[in-house]
Amino acid sequence: MRILTDDVVHHDGKKITIQGWIHKKRLLGGLNFITVRDRRGIVQVLVEDKDEVEKLRGLQIGTVVSITGVVYKDERAPGGAELHDATLEVMVPVVDAPPIEIDKPIDHKPDNLDTLFEYRPISLRNIQETAIFKIQALVKDTIRKQLQSEDFIEFNSPKLLPGATEGGAEVFKLDYFGKEATLAQSAQFYKQIMVGVFERSFEINPTYRAELSATTRHMTEFIHIDAEAGFVNLNELMGIMSRMVHAAVDASWDKYDTELKRWNASKPVLTKEFPKITLNEVHEHYTKATGTSTIGEKDLRPEEEKWVCEWAKKQLGSEAVFITEWPASEAKFYHKLDENNPEIADRFDLLFRGVEIATGSMRENRYDALVEQLQKIGADLEHPGFKYYLMAFKYGLPPHGGFGMGLERLVQKIIGLNNVKEASLFPRDINRLAP
Repeated sequence: MRILTDDVVHHDGKKITIQGWIHKKRLLGGLNFITVRDRRGIVQVLVEDKDEVEKLRGLQIGTVVSITGVVYKDERAPGGAELHDATLEVMVPVVDAPPIEIDKPIDHKPDNLDTLFEYRPISLRNIQETAIFKIQALVKDTIRKQLQSEDFIEFNSPKLLPGATEGGAEVFKLDYFGKEATLAQSAQFYKQIMVGVFERSFEINPTYRAELSATTRHMTEFIHIDAEAGFVNLNELMGIMSRMVHAAVDASWDKYDTELKRWNASKPVLTKEFPKITLNEVHEHYTKATGTSTIGEKDLRPEEEKWVCEWAKKQLGSEAVFITEWPASEAKFYHKLDENNPEIADRFDLLFRGVEIATGSMRENRYDALVEQLQKIGADLEHPGFKYYLMAFKYGLPPHGGFGMGLERLVQKIIGLNNVKEASLFPRDINRLAP
């Protein structure tokens, strides 16, 4: 029976069999060690018999082996135990040296990222790299459970659409049996439609943006956490998001504390409810602190996002902060405007450790007002992209709001990575379409 690496320590003195990949090999003559990796971790094996050592000659890291040996507890060994008196079966030999090292931390300096991504099928086997995506899987599962605990129902929306209707970022166009189709920029219209079905809905799925941006924060394909809730206000939406991020952060440190330490990660400093600051207040504080005026600008500069998070950590005790009171002139047609000040949209951005990870808003739920706002932008109300969307409003949608959050950006900032692509298994940007 196969024993997994994290269970080896519980079989002290017994003969067991492990199976996995050779992760490291040290043939020193009298003392010959190999480290074997499986899905649970690594274990060290002492290979003493000359015939068994010979089986390792010419084999490289990545060779798949089955090893039988006796367990000896040793606090110095990975996992607190190692195998002695080992006999080896080479299940899949690897004779070519791997193109990238997987038995030691991989340098994530900007100049090395192309190499990291070019050899992604191999670099992902590095324990430190693997940890990123174990944490990502946990974050996604935790957010799913957190939303479900607040009565959100998960759904999956189509990613092939009849046209670019949402506005904003550029879209990918493709031929769809002689018709033009686009890849979805988000689940925006569908999650609003689903408010009329479930009241609270969410999905965690790919999103596509044809943005000509080669930056540390942009990709052309990423995982979007899209959620929408009926009968809520802006503060309640921000509360939902605060609880989501707290749950993801706490789960990451509870389960992967050791892995996070390998990345020199520090647990984010967060208040229970994330603080709120208006866009104009950010501009004023930033201008006063730096001498660079951003007064009157309708968005935040990247350097402002970084600055305000550092400021909020020191002044407000939180590395996450909501930016509110965005100008109505920059609002999308489905955004609700402030009832007391129509120059302001009921919108917020969530900044976390120096970057925007989510945008949310209240939506215009009144059918006549939504039609009027679409007409102002010259939209064809009979276009299939709008026709069915408007149908949901015509037959009754309550006041509602929602948000979209980038999974990779959230994970990037939890771990402390410099580039969002480092938190993507197989990143896509303007320069990379493979592997």
